[in-house]
Parts: sequence; structure tokens; C-alpha cells
Amino acid sequence: MKLASFRTSNGINSYGIVTDTGIIDLGARLGSRYPDLRALIAGDAFAEAQKLAGNSPDHKLADITWLPVIPNPDKIVCVGLNYEDHRVEAGRDRTENPALFLRVPESQVGHNRPILRPRESDKLDYEAEIAIVIGKPGRRIAYDRAWEHVAGYAPYNDGSIRDWQRHTIQWIPGKNFKHTGGFGPWMVTSDEIKPGEVLELSARLNGQTMQHATTDMMIFSIPRQIEYISAFTTLLPGDVIVTGTPGGVGFKRNPPVFMKPGDVIEIEVSKVGVLSNTIADD
Repeated sequence: MKLASFRTSNGINSYGIVTDTGIIDLGARLGSRYPDLRALIAGDAFAEAQKLAGNSPDHKLADITWLPVIPNPDKIVCVGLNYEDHRVEAGRDRTENPALFLRVPESQVGHNRPILRPRESDKLDYEAEIAIVIGKPGRRIAYDRAWEHVAGYAPYNDGSIRDWQRHTIQWIPGKNFKHTGGFGPWMVTSDEIKPGEVLELSARLNGQTMQHATTDMMIFSIPRQIEYISAFTTLLPGDVIVTGTPGGVGFKRNPPVFMKPGDVIEIEVSKVGVLSNTIADD
């Protein structure tokens, strides 16, 4: 099941099931109990949503505005340097534990919406990643129970303002400019992807492949990430873990490649979908 958050042509924020012919508006049907996708996940109501999957779509996909899959997560935890080729190209030492930073919800933007290059910098870089959405809450989640806490998967573009990222040893400024992180179009629920199934991840800039990897190339697996992160914070339904980018990022190319207005960046995850964003100046 593909689940997405969106805004209708009437300006109403909602969420629903994405089909080949349109979107079934779950917000209109279940909103009194589950006002948004995060609430649906927290209510463990996927089975209830699935019963509506055979309904006729309420909206054409061309008529909606895509929102970030989870517009209002309690937390977005990102994992850095989690593919060996990216760690090497970045010139960083390997660590015993995942390198983490946080994004804020305002930094995200939905599918087919512009990623904004801020006026403070022209060094806007792409990072193809897979986001996992937490379904079952937990603290100190055991490694061998981690998959039970995953609600679904989505493409993510951890767009980075490289000079601001490198102002200090803390990366947060370069990762949190408004509307620099793409998240969408939808999440595919975990029942459609086997635990530990190898997924392909790629980034295309104006049609040219810039990054490509498979999830078995991660340094820290998804269960290890969940285990580690949940040791210090409670993971809640709708929380997002962004699992790392492979090699091939723009700022490490020779010459460097940064995204500019008019560019189109696509992030594809096999069995999930393609996230596409244009680039515009803020």
C-alpha cells in the first residue's frame, strides 16, 4: 500500500492511498479519528485503511499538491557517512557507531515541489537516501526486533548546503535550510518489502545517474540504526530515520557539481518509487 500526504485543490491538507488512477482520500473518510498520516500510523490503523483501498479515487494525481510523506514528525534523525564509498570520498574515519544529525520539519518539501537554493549559498548538493518511517513506538529496541517497528519506506533527498555544513564540526546548519530536503512521493508499507530485502538506491541529476548503491552496502544496517537511536530517545510513530547516502555526491566531484535553478533531481528506490524535485532560488 502506498500512503501519501497531500493538499487538495481546495487547499485542504489530507492523506490517502495512492493508486494508478488517483488517490483515495483517507483524511475525508477517517479524519475524525486519524487527522493525518502520522495519527493513522500511531493508531495502528493500516488494516482499516486497507479496507478502503478498493474505493474509487477521490482526486487525480495531477490535481493534488504533494506534501512531505510525514509533514509533522516528532523527530527526523539522519545517519551520515553510512556507505563506505561516501565515507572514503568525504575523507572521514570509520566510527564504531552511526554519525547522527537532526533535520527539522520545515526543511522538508514534497514530491514535484521545488527544492530551494537559499540566497546565502550556491552550494546546494543532492544526497539520495532511503527514509524509514517508524510505526511501533519503542525505547531501547533490540536489534532482532527492530523490523517490527518499521511502518514503511520512502525516497529522501537529504539536500545539503555544503559550505554551511562545514562552518563547524556540527552539520545541522547545512542540513536545515527551508525546503532543501525532498521526502516522497509516498511511503510503501513494510508488508510489501521483506525485512532486510536488498533495495537499490540512485540519484539522477537532469537524467544523468550520479549515485547508485544497494542497501547491503550500508555500514550500519537499518536494525542497527534503530537499536542505536532508540537507546537515547524514544522512537514514536511517524518519526523518520534517513539512512545515509552513497558515494557520488556533488561536492566531492572534480569539478564539484552543485544544483542550480532549473535542474531536476530524481531519487529512486526500487520497489518504492521515484522522488522528483526541480531546483529554484529562494
